[in-house]
Amino acid sequence: MKFIEMSGSVLRKVVNEDELPEGAFEAAGIESHSVVRINEQGDIEVRRTDSWDLVGGLIGDFEKRVKTTTGLEWV
Repeated sequence: MKFIEMSGSVLRKVVNEDELPEGAFEAAGIESHSVVRINEQGDIEVRRTDSWDLVGGLIGDFEKRVKTTTGLEWV
């Protein structure tokens, strides 16, 4: 599976208000320096000490938003 990785602060720029409920970042433990990744299906995962946790998903034209905001391609 391919992903684009970014920081929690970049993820906040990518996510639309209707995609995650209020307080979702805090509930998932995503801080500005957290390492997160999004796969081609729009699933958002956050890096933990020894694993990745699925914390939500993007909808709509997320691929364009992710690529434009990060300047990265799926790898």
